[in-house]
Amino acid sequence: MRLWYPKSFLTMLSISFALVAVPLIIALLNNALAVDRLAKQSQRAVYQAVQATQTSRAMAEQITAMERAARQYLVVADPVLLETYETGHRRFKELAAQFAAFPLSRDQRVQLDGIDIQENTLYRQLAGHGQLVVGEEIVAGFSRLFNMAQSLITLSNELIDREVSALRTLAVEAQSIIGRQLLALLPLALFIVVGFPILIARPIREIESGIRAIGAAQLDRDIRVSGPQDLENVGRQLNWLRLRLKDLEEQKARFLRHVSHELKTPLTALREGSDLLAEEATGTLNPEQREIARILRDNSIRLRQLIEDLLNYSAVSHRESLLQVKRVKMKELIGMVAADHKLPLIAKQIELSLDCDDISLAGDEEKLAVIVDNLLSNAVKFTPRGGRVQVKLHKVDGSAQLHVCDSGPGVAKEEREKVFDAFFRGSAEGSGPVRGSGLGLSIVKELVSAHRGTVVLADEENSGAHFIVTLPLRAP
Repeated sequence: MRLWYPKSFLTMLSISFALVAVPLIIALLNNALAVDRLAKQSQRAVYQAVQATQTSRAMAEQITAMERAARQYLVVADPVLLETYETGHRRFKELAAQFAAFPLSRDQRVQLDGIDIQENTLYRQLAGHGQLVVGEEIVAGFSRLFNMAQSLITLSNELIDREVSALRTLAVEAQSIIGRQLLALLPLALFIVVGFPILIARPIREIESGIRAIGAAQLDRDIRVSGPQDLENVGRQLNWLRLRLKDLEEQKARFLRHVSHELKTPLTALREGSDLLAEEATGTLNPEQREIARILRDNSIRLRQLIEDLLNYSAVSHRESLLQVKRVKMKELIGMVAADHKLPLIAKQIELSLDCDDISLAGDEEKLAVIVDNLLSNAVKFTPRGGRVQVKLHKVDGSAQLHVCDSGPGVAKEEREKVFDAFFRGSAEGSGPVRGSGLGLSIVKELVSAHRGTVVLADEENSGAHFIVTLPLRAP
């Protein structure tokens, strides 16, 4: 099933960032609202509780002042004291009205109503209304009124406790709301954390895989990228590049085949003609003619070898990454290559020493054989008659290390840096009817590099060349 993707990678990143930010913003807003609501409720509750306590205490103080004014009036019967009492009465009524406006419990309202009735009774008694006021009754009435006010203060303290309890309940509810929000956002957060990296990484991996396939010259595999439209366009461009490279490789292969055929055909005729002349098939040759025939024969052989080396080097240079990788037993491969050199070894009476561990590595068997063959051919060529060639293979630090040593003249110091250059031929002369093309070691370097390995010429004071090839055991 094809996943849905936006049109561009930038849009997909923007959507992913938005989806990450929106839940956080929603959670922060909800938490801010809950905290704000809790803060306002706390402020209101504290304010009301403090006001209720202050009002109830003010009422108790006002009752004390009214009682003092009433007692003084009963003693001296001064109308000014009665006006003072009436002023206190009006103030008491204002305080009672303020207290009644608070969110009171049923007990508080009953107590407040009782205080109001008792105060009204005392006021009417003191104001006279034509009745004789008894001082002891007024004092006892104010005592009861004061006790009722003290009870109201106690109930006001209970109001504070009730508001604190309500705040605690509201805080628990706020925590519960925040917890439910987190639980609700958890699946979305998991989807964003897990899902979007997958959505983003999938086309990137497909592009990376396509580039790696092109780099490894795996040009037969179609490259497809599923994702945003701009990344799909990149995938289509990579596939177009794959097709172009595949076409170029096919053109090169055809060119090499045609060049090989066109060059080898006249060279074969030239070689056969020179052989016939050298064998005096057309008649007896004088010494000068025989020397000319020999020169023609030797140079035709050399030209054929040069063309083959050039074609091989061209093929390696352009197709070095086309490795047919499999497990290769290097000890057996070295033994087979050494067997192919048996005749030149016998002809020059060269001693070949093989010291190879049983090592298997991942590589192209044919190209590994070319590496060993070129190094061994080079060693045999420059080793004098009766000399010695050593081939060693050991495992070193997780890699296979191949040593090829000869007892020839070695490589001059000033030529060491150029020994792996194409067409470079050193000053040392090797044996054999045909002079080398200078491509053998270049081919070795190209093939070793294709296997992600290294080849170096060891810097030794003793005579002879010592080449060291290091190859990884795993697939390149």
